Amino acid sequence: MELNRIYNENCLETLSRMPDDFVDMTITSPPYDDLRDYNGYHFPVEDIAAGLFAKTKPGGVVVWVVADRTVNGSESLSSFAHAIEFNRAGFRVHDTMIYAKKNPIPSDCGKRYRQCFEYMFCFSKGQPKTFNPITEPTKSAGQKITAFRITSGGRGNVPDEDIGREIKSVRKVSNIFFYNVGTSSSKDKIAFEHPAIFPEQLVEDQIVTWTDEGDVVYDCFMGSGTTAKVAQLKNRLWLGSEISAQYVEIAEKRIGAYLAQPSLTASG
Repeated sequence: MELNRIYNENCLETLSRMPDDFVDMTITSPPYDDLRDYNGYHFPVEDIAAGLFAKTKPGGVVVWVVADRTVNGSESLSSFAHAIEFNRAGFRVHDTMIYAKKNPIPSDCGKRYRQCFEYMFCFSKGQPKTFNPITEPTKSAGQKITAFRITSGGRGNVPDEDIGREIKSVRKVSNIFFYNVGTSSSKDKIAFEHPAIFPEQLVEDQIVTWTDEGDVVYDCFMGSGTTAKVAQLKNRLWLGSEISAQYVEIAEKRIGAYLAQPSLTASG
């Protein structure tokens, strides 16, 4: 496979030519429930899940960003159906994260609360080989752990070996991530010629968490090229599939300046 390239084709075609155990990470958002215009393309999630399992390295992950459409008053549950298909294909459902939108598009949602999140499933092929967690300061940093703590069942005893231990200065963030959407999610005006783009910070957070420099990142629905741009800037190798020639043109124009930077060679 040629790296740092977007293939203008169905992702199943790309996967069919890709060596097994080739990709360290896939991050993508599929055109679920006809919510996004991909020129009528319908994708067979079971075939894609099986293909991604074969091409993902042991310890690699797939971050699958998906939500549900409301039809006749009921949510479609496509997100959970996708998770089940990936699990059937052999992946672990390693983490179910939430992508929460700080500034969701105003809408009349009837007798329900305004929709402002999508699921980010992290499917892993075995135990993830890489985890570089995002952290935040701990309010009680430097204090000593006492004999009691608050647990899910109320106030509980701390194991003897933990009493007196100093609380660390940082801790992992929770698995709910908040991002701006729309025009505040990227400075690249050309990206918004695509109907639904990733927030760049979302992609950066996930790529940095689950990969190291030199790893291979794949996006099977490349769209406006956000995954390619962020991977290039974070010193990862990348490749993508995109069935729409129009979107490939948008993505290539968007990331062209970044491709002038020195490229890496595949690590495996």
